[in-house]
Amino acid sequence: MSYRFVGIIDRYLLSGSEFTRRLRAVRPEQWTAPTPCAEWDVHRLVNHMTRGNLNYIFLLDGGSAAEFLRLRDRDALCGDPVGAYVRSVRECAAAFRKPGALKQILDYPLGPVTGEQALAVRTTDATIHTWDLARATNAPEELDPGLVAWIEDHLTDIYAGLAESPVSTETTHRFFAAPQAPPHAGESRQARLLRLMGR
Repeated sequence: MSYRFVGIIDRYLLSGSEFTRRLRAVRPEQWTAPTPCAEWDVHRLVNHMTRGNLNYIFLLDGGSAAEFLRLRDRDALCGDPVGAYVRSVRECAAAFRKPGALKQILDYPLGPVTGEQALAVRTTDATIHTWDLARATNAPEELDPGLVAWIEDHLTDIYAGLAESPVSTETTHRFFAAPQAPPHAGESRQARLLRLMGR
């Protein structure tokens, strides 16, 4: 394993548990609440996260980038958002624990990546969307500081070689939101990361 991604399965599980903690607190009337991602309400955000985990397993099983994108919005919740998401995290972690999975080259939509880099992207996605879910449901917005620090310190490595990257000023912003504000003195690591990720 690359030293940059040592412990990535544990970090992925931590990001999943942080999302789960907010998810369990969603009230019935909040499922249709808007999120910072303009195209998603809370229900669609949770489906995006759950389907994403399942799609990463699909890539490990030899799935293609085109099929990954085709399946991206398919319902993965089956009427049980919390249960479906929790299962998807557990199943995704188990898939990446299989021998050779972290070194396997995956046909990711933004370019071929190793399993460990793909899981680093997934961990980042889960962390940022945890904030989105918290904001949408008026839950505590503080992210795990260790995850925030690790992601910010490794952003270049996490998105290295991909066709689109939130750390590139020339990226297309088809998959990642554009930064919404200039940096300012005294901003926290979380505020800086969220700004870079278009929040």
